[in-house]
Amino acid sequence: MEFTDAQINRYSRQIILSEVGGKGQKKLRDANVLVIGAGGLGSPAALYLAAAGIGTLGLADGDVVDLSNLQRQILHTTDRIGTPKVESGRQTLTALNPEIMLNLYPEHVSADNLPGLLDGYDIVLDGSDNFSTRFLVNDACFFAKKTLISGSIFRFEGQLATIKPHEGYPCYRCLYPEPPPAGLVPNCQEAGVLGVLAGTIGVLQANEAIKEILGLGETLAKHLLLYDALDMTFRKVGRPKAADCPLCGPQPSITGLGGNYEVSCSL
Repeated sequence: MEFTDAQINRYSRQIILSEVGGKGQKKLRDANVLVIGAGGLGSPAALYLAAAGIGTLGLADGDVVDLSNLQRQILHTTDRIGTPKVESGRQTLTALNPEIMLNLYPEHVSADNLPGLLDGYDIVLDGSDNFSTRFLVNDACFFAKKTLISGSIFRFEGQLATIKPHEGYPCYRCLYPEPPPAGLVPNCQEAGVLGVLAGTIGVLQANEAIKEILGLGETLAKHLLLYDALDMTFRKVGRPKAADCPLCGPQPSITGLGGNYEVSCSL
């Protein structure tokens, strides 16, 4: 199906890029991206994916909008406090780009529902705010052979990685084999987070997803990107494949999603 004149006008600044063109815009239109978490990271990521013309966008989150979210979760507004985040996200995203297809999942992801949610999506963006979900999403994407763009933020620092072990690259557990012990790491509610930090990392997640869809530039699958908002520095560090990885190694100890993903992040 060809683009209408209005669509060409909407995406014109991308289409005139020789690396994108009409063929690239069609790839974006045909792409299916699942965003897990409509919070600090998922908000800017979903906004820019919708603006870019991603054809089908899934949004999974079981929470409702709270006043404390609004400092960083820019999908939502004050008058939507108490509204399910996915519904609030739908209102914002359709106002921005009514042509995309939105699939809403008003639920927390779990080992039971996540494999089904991944069906039909090419790329998954993890914007979750806890280790339980982060490890679960990594493992589920591994077994489903889905490319995962993982982002995390804490206080003034952010991390970003593209994870696709199905193409021979390391998985999340190559870097972090197991979640930290319960009580060792505080979450953002306890330690705080700079609001604009979420915007920086979330936008970079969207950027990496678009690069993967279009096959542009250098993949981040071999590195971990570290960002310090106070020093305003970015660092890429090597992320080698671990020979003893419990998930993607030659002798894996994790062979399914039957493990315990309930990890406390409280002080």
